[in-house]
Amino acid sequence: MPYAYQHNTLHCEQVPLAEIAARVGTPCYVYSSADIVERFCAYDRAFGDMPHLVCYAVKANSNLSVLRLLAGEGAGFDIVSGGELFRVLQAGGDPRRVVFSGVGKTPEEIEYALSEGIYSFNAESEAEIELIDSLALRGGVRARVSLRVNPDVDAATHPYISTGLREHKFGIVIGAIEGMYQRAATLQGIILDGVSCHIGSQLLDTGPMLDAVDKMLELVDHLRGRGIEIRHLDLGGGLGIAYKPGEKAPAIGGVVAAITGKVRGRGLHVMVEPGRSIVGESGVLLTRVLYRKRTPRKEFVVVDAAMNDLLRPALYQSYHEILPVESAPRHTVLADVVGPICETGDFLARDRKISDVFPGDLLALLTAGAYGFVAASNYNSRPRAAEVMVEGGRWRVVRARETFEDLIRGE
Repeated sequence: MPYAYQHNTLHCEQVPLAEIAARVGTPCYVYSSADIVERFCAYDRAFGDMPHLVCYAVKANSNLSVLRLLAGEGAGFDIVSGGELFRVLQAGGDPRRVVFSGVGKTPEEIEYALSEGIYSFNAESEAEIELIDSLALRGGVRARVSLRVNPDVDAATHPYISTGLREHKFGIVIGAIEGMYQRAATLQGIILDGVSCHIGSQLLDTGPMLDAVDKMLELVDHLRGRGIEIRHLDLGGGLGIAYKPGEKAPAIGGVVAAITGKVRGRGLHVMVEPGRSIVGESGVLLTRVLYRKRTPRKEFVVVDAAMNDLLRPALYQSYHEILPVESAPRHTVLADVVGPICETGDFLARDRKISDVFPGDLLALLTAGAYGFVAASNYNSRPRAAEVMVEGGRWRVVRARETFEDLIRGE
């Protein structure tokens, strides 16, 4: 774990979090570079000699320093917008290792991706395939395309991040795939030689994921039997992490071993698109206690971080463990941890047993490296937090805290 108490102070690697808070202020995101690299390499190593590409899902955390760190390790990138492609390129990522997913790609985004020479598109509708074809022909190139299959597998996760059932907007119903491949095979601007799927995020039970792999391999065999040469298989991402004490996350190496055991010998180039499982546990959100407040029904700990900084608890009712940065022995209190936003939904924890902290004390919200800063906003005209990268015993600011002037820039 990248976070541990040393001399009663919570550290990231070898750096005391109190030092970062004193220098940078709060709220502030902190990331462990060593943890990010180790988790990416766990995926890469586990595939061994099987032809593969580990494409980091940029939507999980798109800070340029995170992307540059992963690009240096040879990562590919899974993007869902033109802006994410721009970030990858600015960070030194190789466009030939980029796959463009997402259900609503605009013509401008597709043209941008074609001009940069990305590896592949995961197409999610017949209309999108036709658009990619026409834009590729206009640009004098051919685009590699995989059809994203909706395998109708229940991911057994939060309904907002489940993507593999028939009622979801994502992908193409598996029963319609063969006809779509047959029609797309007549198009001159695309190379249609792959299939892809992604059933959801924060998967702690790997059964549904492996069920989807089986369905995809059956589909590959069926398409090959019809003369459609499938060469690569994109299995998406979604592997979960442990947010709650006692929760157990699947081991990256074990999951990849189960996948390779099914795929080996089929002549397929395999792609995966992990995000949360690479960066989630690397990050914490540091916040300072402002006030203690008691009503006849509730105890409140009011802090300087809010739902605009970390949306997940309000949006998904998600759990983030909350630890005091200084671990001196204290009583505990049952309280709601809330921020300054003028919404009753502005909470970071409800009815949580936490250390009996006081104004000025620092708290760390764990497992905040994924879907934290990327979902931050300026609601209530609050400047967005700073981001810090820790590298052993050193640290640096990798995104400056916004100022009031930043809030009105462009208005």
